[in-house]
Amino acid sequence: MTAAHSPEESSRPRYTYLGPEGTFTEAALLQVTGPEVAELLPCTDVVTALDQVRSGQADRAVVPVENSIEGGVNATLDTLATGTGLRIVGEMLVPVTFTLCARRGTALRDVRRISTHPHAWAQCRRWVAEHLPATADDRSDAVVHVPATSTAAAAALLSEGPQPFEAVLCSHLSAVRYDLEVLAENVADNPGAITRFIEVAAPGPLPEPTGADKTTLTVHLPDNEAGALLRMLEQFATRGVNLARIESRPIGDSLGRYSFSIDAEGHLSDERLREALIGLHRVCPVVNFLGSYPRADGVPPHLRPGTADADFRAAREWVAGLGSH
Repeated sequence: MTAAHSPEESSRPRYTYLGPEGTFTEAALLQVTGPEVAELLPCTDVVTALDQVRSGQADRAVVPVENSIEGGVNATLDTLATGTGLRIVGEMLVPVTFTLCARRGTALRDVRRISTHPHAWAQCRRWVAEHLPATADDRSDAVVHVPATSTAAAAALLSEGPQPFEAVLCSHLSAVRYDLEVLAENVADNPGAITRFIEVAAPGPLPEPTGADKTTLTVHLPDNEAGALLRMLEQFATRGVNLARIESRPIGDSLGRYSFSIDAEGHLSDERLREALIGLHRVCPVVNFLGSYPRADGVPPHLRPGTADADFRAAREWVAGLGSH
């Protein structure tokens, strides 16, 4: 049963995010809005957070999409690629370091099982191998990973009572919120790790171009055609559109069929990107537009000579004038 909302709550925008409270996703969400102006709704997984926007139960969702160590977040990429009714309207970057926490009274030497999200484990496993178990001479006694749906979910479970793990890797915010004892701080194999998050809404007017934008697409290639991937990439290259990210994902209907999730530099209003989309539509059977939005780092693209908007307009005017002479 859905809980009743007060008139004040129902008038505020509703934001879903990968919960529970204390996740890095919540930290990204707080870059966009806060509980004083919006209703923040933690979800158990990425799919639920996005589907609530798709169904109209929420206005926006904030979910992880890419990590500088592990790459794309498959649950997000696949949910965006299937179905309709979602647009990316913004992105946020969150530096990621972890805190090793346990129930009070637990010593570092007692830790043999650590629960956390798989992406978090991937960013900390070298540190864990070097530091835990602290007194073990036999490496067969090494600490093992217990997967969790999120870093904060692991912390929340441990705070409720004994679990089949002794410690968690989570954010410092989770350690404080769930009253866990900190065994080690700034745990990370790569101190400069960053996770990229996206803000997702229902289709509507696009964010205004800023000159430092991204456009996200999902593209399918023709089946059994030699050079299909090259032809797809040429649509960007010949128009001077740089790709900030490209990842293949299985389509799922048969073995060996893949789609490509792409972040292109530029906005739908940019002439070079519009021309690239026209080219993609001619040579690819499926092209899904998932939004144009400002880059979080504010870095504008480097334009190759001949690829500025004015260059495309001048070329079209020249062609249009050829028949009048």
